Amino acid sequence: MAFDFKKEYKALYLPTTQPAIVQVPAAGYLAVRGTGDPNQEGGPYQKAIGILYAVAYTIKMSDKTDRQIPGFFPYVVPPLEGFWWQEGVQGIDYSNKSALQWISVIRLPDFVSPADVRWAVETASRKKKLDCSPVEFLSIDEGLCVQCLHLGPYDTEPETIARMNDHLRQQGCEEDLGNGRFHHEIYLSDPRKTPPERWKTVIRHPIRRI
Repeated sequence: MAFDFKKEYKALYLPTTQPAIVQVPAAGYLAVRGTGDPNQEGGPYQKAIGILYAVAYTIKMSDKTDRQIPGFFPYVVPPLEGFWWQEGVQGIDYSNKSALQWISVIRLPDFVSPADVRWAVETASRKKKLDCSPVEFLSIDEGLCVQCLHLGPYDTEPETIARMNDHLRQQGCEEDLGNGRFHHEIYLSDPRKTPPERWKTVIRHPIRRI
């Protein structure tokens, strides 16, 4: 049976609607960086998602090619994730999406190296006739975080974040956004197929103890 990150790491990918503090280990990701409104039809964000998945599935299917990656095992491509921020803003201003900066990512199994990612970028670009060159290997170490499952549209996330911050105060902690530590979302629903009121999104924020 294929390895499924959501099932094997439930604490990180399938949290409850109650805020909880977690220690997130370092991991490797496929990543694309960009700016602008993610809802722009055919915009940079939507193009980034397309090339991310093209490279992700190229790696997933690499065992059926000449690229035999040491330690390879069958796995389910993990869910799409995103790191978000705006210059000069603490947290996210949901009314000004054009000012958003983002890094869209998909987690990689530990056996994938930067060289494997470069191979996959070149292979996907050639086979899919897409420019996948913006895709990079990125190592991320989030460390201590608070997270919670958010139900509903993205624009109602501030309500969930307020509950997360209440929980932090009770635990003697506070948000630690900035300096390379960002608002983090993990998308458990496909917005193309699911109505907004049923969207499931993991919200994760870096924290520090007071």
